[in-house]
Order: sequence, then structure tokens, then C-alpha cells
Amino acid sequence: MEFVDLSREIFHRTQTHPSHPPVVMTVWNDHSEPKRAGNTTFTSKALSIAFSDHAGTHVDAPVHFDPRPDALSIDQVPLEKFYTSAFCIDLSHLPLKTAATLEELQAAVAKSGETIRAGDTVLIHMATNDRLLGKPGYAHDFPGLSLPAIHWLADQGIGMFGVEAISPAPEGEPNFQAHMACAERGITHMECLANLDKLLGRGRFTFIGFPLRIRGGTASPIRAVAMFA
Repeated sequence: MEFVDLSREIFHRTQTHPSHPPVVMTVWNDHSEPKRAGNTTFTSKALSIAFSDHAGTHVDAPVHFDPRPDALSIDQVPLEKFYTSAFCIDLSHLPLKTAATLEELQAAVAKSGETIRAGDTVLIHMATNDRLLGKPGYAHDFPGLSLPAIHWLADQGIGMFGVEAISPAPEGEPNFQAHMACAERGITHMECLANLDKLLGRGRFTFIGFPLRIRGGTASPIRAVAMFA
């Protein structure tokens, strides 16, 4: 059995979407401060972490962009949505700041040799991390999917899709339209994934990416993993 870690590290000032608060990580206590319990002297270390529920590698909940009263928060989404069959497609040739057309998406799926099944997770490698991670452009210049491409994925019965960027579609209006389309179609997506290039050409795998049980959460950081049997 092989596991491929698809998650980015969370650290102080991790790059996040400009509309969300920064990750702030500090030392709460450390081994320089001895403590006593009865006759025992000991030290311990702990961190204080403050972040958005959209920090790092995360999955959006329906309530994030769905204003309907019955839209699910992340703690209400069934856990089976995060343990699925999956495969990865290659759109790394897509220019920055552009949206993959329906035809480009369909061609990438066909090239993968896979057919989308109901409930699948589809991961989309766009070489965003290779080109932008750690640079100012990571928050602005990423590529993504067009609306027709997102609707087509929903038509195939996917559960969710995932990208390396901080948004599923290019910055601005396309991004908000993409989020609204996911809410409308009953699918969701993951953002800020890593190591998707390690999945290309390897066929199907089991995707695992459970969210934290955040009461009323609009999203949650996840430890995303591809498992090859």
C-alpha cells in the first residue's frame, strides 16, 4: 500500500486567499519553562494557531456559497464524501489566469484513460504550485475551470473536484461564479492541494481527506491523501 500526501503544510503566514484572515502561529509554551507537579519537574511544548476554516489544503462546505437555510455546514456533510474513488487529470499546459474550456477538460479526462463514475473525486493538476507557490502571483495569477467545465463535471455525477490554487476558477468574477455553480449543483471542491503531479498516469486510487468537525464550519483544513492499494 502506498500513500501520497496531497496536503500543503500549515505554518505561520501560510499563503491564503486574500479575503480570508492569515494563519498566525506562535509558541504557547516550550521546553525552556520547567513546571512542577508534586515532586516531578517536567517541560512541555504547545503552539497557539489561529486561522480561517479555509486555511491550507481545505474543502469547502455547501454553506460557504449557498444561502439556503438547509445548506450543509462542514460538520454536517456525510463522511463518505471524503473517502472515495478518484483519479487525476493533467491540465498543466493551461496558461496562467485562464479557465479551462469544456473541451479542454473533456480531452484531459479522455487522455487519463478513465471514465467518471458517480461519486468520484476528480483532481486537476494545473502546475499551479510549480509556477506560483511562494510567489505573490499565487494569490492572483492561478488558472482554473470555466463554468461549462464545472457544470459538465456535475453532470457526470462527481462528488467533488480539487485544485492546487486558492480558488477553482481564475480570480474575480469567474471565481465567484464557480463557487455559486458548485452550490447550485450540489458538489464541492478542494483548494490548495499538493503533489498532484505524482498521481498522473497512475489510474485510479482511493482519495481520503476528512475535514475537522467544525460546528457550523464553512470549510475545513484536511489531510488529503491518495492511497494506492
